[in-house]
Amino acid sequence: MSTVLITGASAGLGAAFARGFAAKGCDLVLVARDKGRLEAVAAELGREFGVVCQVLPADLLDPEDLRSVADRLADRDRPVDILVNNAGFGLPAPFPYNPVEDEERMLDLLVKVPLRLTHALLPGLRERRRGAVLNVSSVAGLLPTGTYGAAKAWVTAFSESLRVDMEPYGVRVLAVVPGFTRTEFQQRAGSDVSALRDAVWLEPSDVVARALKDLALRRPVSITGLRYQAYALAVRHLPRTFVARKMARKRRPPADTGDGS
Repeated sequence: MSTVLITGASAGLGAAFARGFAAKGCDLVLVARDKGRLEAVAAELGREFGVVCQVLPADLLDPEDLRSVADRLADRDRPVDILVNNAGFGLPAPFPYNPVEDEERMLDLLVKVPLRLTHALLPGLRERRRGAVLNVSSVAGLLPTGTYGAAKAWVTAFSESLRVDMEPYGVRVLAVVPGFTRTEFQQRAGSDVSALRDAVWLEPSDVVARALKDLALRRPVSITGLRYQAYALAVRHLPRTFVARKMARKRRPPADTGDGS
């Protein structure tokens, strides 16, 4: 039986991944800041699927907490077979208008944390010659969409490169590239998505089902839905300068609330 460690597992895609792997009979290590929500997810999945769910509360931006999760991944006596790097957040404004400290925190969570956790797990996966790493990226990484998109572009490129490095050891690596998904992400980021049509939204369960299917097929990238698959195909062929201008029109500075002095 495999053991899966999932970051950001208390809600949204993380909780959906937990349910998807639990349905396959996998034991879970659930990581997030909110211990109460983690325990609720663990109790529900344990009752429903009869799997073992370890709760590991951690703020991955805290160096000691990050080290504790990395140590759990490196523990040879309690091997983790699959890592899902899912934790993340966005910011409400374009880069020039955010405090640089917030930008650094976002970059650390989206880039440094998955790099560190993946590195902790890989020696064990190489020795056992099996296992997988799933990195949750975003279609935002396909276009010039600010620093969030830039970080997600790194996640996809990192995953595709790591897949080549780990293939000789039988270890699978998948970049999960969702579009707009019905989670708490937009609310937490302070994003106004009220103008988006229902047709653009994905359900977390559908993203996870597609990802698990693509993982089994050893595909490098998982994109859910014909709309987003066509979108990804189109942006590969459009001139980057054209795309950048289009995206720049959508990224407006926040309203000036100062007194003009």
